[in-house]
Parts: sequence; C-alpha cells; structure tokens
Amino acid sequence: MAGLLYLVVVLTGIFSLAYVPKQLFVWDNPAQTYENIVAHESLFRASIASSAVCYTAFIFLPIVLFQLLKTVDKFWAGVMAVLAIASVPVSFSNLQNKYNILSLLESARQGADTAALPELQQQTMQYLTQYDNGILIATIFWGLWLLPFGYLVYKSGFLPKILGVLLMLGCVGYVVNYFGNTLLANYGDLGVSSYFGMLPSIGEIGACLWLLLVGAKENKQP
Repeated sequence: MAGLLYLVVVLTGIFSLAYVPKQLFVWDNPAQTYENIVAHESLFRASIASSAVCYTAFIFLPIVLFQLLKTVDKFWAGVMAVLAIASVPVSFSNLQNKYNILSLLESARQGADTAALPELQQQTMQYLTQYDNGILIATIFWGLWLLPFGYLVYKSGFLPKILGVLLMLGCVGYVVNYFGNTLLANYGDLGVSSYFGMLPSIGEIGACLWLLLVGAKENKQP
C-alpha cells in the first residue's frame, strides 16, 4: 500500500511539477507563456487536478508509513508523519494561484478587448511566480520529513540501509535549495540547484520502487 501511494505521489508530482511547466511556462516570456496556456488549457487544468490527487495521496502516505515504521521508533515516526502532512494545506492553498489564472482566461473569453492582453499576460506570470514561490515554501516540509523517514528506514532492519541514506540526502537537497533560493538572489545562476534537486528524486523514487516491487522483510518486532 505504501508503494502504491508513493507511486501516485511520484507520478502526479512529476506531471504537475515537471512535465507541464516544461511544456507551457517560459519564465522570461509572459506573452509566450500566456499563449501556451490558452492553447493547451486542458493540459493546464490537468496539472491542477494532478496536484490535487498528489496532495491527497500525500496525506495517506505518511499515515501508512507510520504504521510500517512505528515499531522502529514511534516518536520519530510521528514526527515524520506530522512534517509530511503539514505540507498539504500549504500545497492546496497554493493551487489558488492556478485557479486565478483560469479566472483570467475566462475573463478574456468573455471580453474582446485586445488592448488588455499585455496586462493579462503580466497577471498570468505574476500568479505563476506566486505559485512557484508557494512551491518553494512547501519544499521545506517536503525535505524535512525525509530526515526522520530516512533515519527510520536506516534503523529498521527490514528495509535497505542505502535507501535510508538516500532519503536523508534528499532532505539535504531540498533544504539547501530552499535556503539557497531564499538567501541568494542569483542562486539559480550558480548551477548547483539542479544537482541538489536530484538528491530527493533518487531517494524517493528508489523508496517508492522498493516498497512497490520488493516490500519490507517480515518485521518480527512486536
């Protein structure tokens, strides 16, 4: 069950946070971004729905993992679950920015004032920027929950220690990128964010596939 839930989180997360932005968003070109969203509105809407599925699954995933790992250390299993679930309201509320873009599109369809087009394009980019900032805030929780999760996996004895190490490194990747983007205006130009961003992907996809395809060794602890 944990593997299936993790798979849902991974696939919907990749679709909404990686695939769709790559297809539609041109961050230095508001006009092109707006045209892409208008031309592929169904894809944009699908990204919102995919995010909702992702965040809903992310409520149940830490609960299932808590049941799996509480025999290792109940306190840290609880911390893991709380940190993960704490990201959900932040993530859901952040979707409001994408709904605001849909409202702009609807307003544009109802009115034929082409003179307002540049303003619509700028407003769209502003909402996307706010959405991106909201994602940045959520990543602090997406990172922190991996530290107790990785520790519990490492200490469990019924999951591979290497997965625990990779998950804890994933925490480092998220946290470094969060503080880098927050504290340094030119952090994105340094070229290190993509490398730190790979760390969570390796750990989480690895944990997902292991839980889904291999599972845990029988836990003989009471």
